[in-house]
Amino acid sequence: MRISFVTVMAMIAATFSSLSLQADETPKLTIYTYDSFASEWGPGPAIEKAFEAECACDVNFLALDSSIGILGRVQLEGTSSNADIVLGLDTNLMKTARDTGLFAPHGVSLDGRTSLPVAFDDDHFVPFDWGYFAFVYNSETMAAPPTSLKALVKAPDDVRIVIQDPRTSTPGLGLLLWMRSVYGEDAPRAWADLAPKIVTVTKGWWDAYSMFLDGEADMVLSYSTSPAYHIVVDETDKYRAAAFDEGHYLQIEVAAMLKNAPQPDLARQFMDFILSPDFQSVIPTTNWMYPAGKADLPEAFDGLIRPVEARLYAPEDVAANKSAWVGEWQRALSQ
Repeated sequence: MRISFVTVMAMIAATFSSLSLQADETPKLTIYTYDSFASEWGPGPAIEKAFEAECACDVNFLALDSSIGILGRVQLEGTSSNADIVLGLDTNLMKTARDTGLFAPHGVSLDGRTSLPVAFDDDHFVPFDWGYFAFVYNSETMAAPPTSLKALVKAPDDVRIVIQDPRTSTPGLGLLLWMRSVYGEDAPRAWADLAPKIVTVTKGWWDAYSMFLDGEADMVLSYSTSPAYHIVVDETDKYRAAAFDEGHYLQIEVAAMLKNAPQPDLARQFMDFILSPDFQSVIPTTNWMYPAGKADLPEAFDGLIRPVEARLYAPEDVAANKSAWVGEWQRALSQ
């Protein structure tokens, strides 16, 4: 049977139209997160691959510049947001996020599935990792680091440190709360004593950490787990976290699904997936934090500092006092 050229072209067009329609029908799960999570060296690519293998969907990580920026973006977009999930808030932002009314209960059972240093049970937020804020130093250039937060505050002014802004960075906010938890009402005075040692205050974590690596500071506000990265990737143990006698402020990072999520079923499926081995096993050597679920840790984590106390404010206390405490910080550093 002879087939005309026009018929053949029509068949080809119909085939491509069908393939295009099938591609358009693949559901897309949109997740707002911070840039290092979604980067090629972060946990995003491996998690995307693992979840797509079981969801028959397309996972789209939208990278924003910070955890605080994620919440700001969602607040700005409101109920018209294209996001299904936000991943990268922490307990210090939970009350503010909940009060927006934009987030839905996740329906995930956390019972027996988490491995955290404190109790955690919330119907809107699922933890995905945790760690302690710490000041990291180079042991080859700093032989005797401060052994407490108070010792750092009272250190000679030629000790150079880099920190992050609490208005734009969760580590910066963590330090603000750490200082407040140690000093209480005397925090403004402590900030004033610390100010001469601060080389600069950066918008985000990476800006500060890269300055430290370039030798522009003796210490940088980071995480107690940061040295594990250098042990595994750089094959050096010269970068260490200083253990402070008062304990360290704890960060628990969380995810939540939006009430108006375009793909609510996929969002709920992903929220449950967060505590699965396929997600949690990726965290230690890509996000360089402790997994919130149950997963093996690499040998590099064995020698990390073990804080004597996990300091943590309740989300409600942070929401109620953050503005006033940031104001104290601004005034102390501007003197």
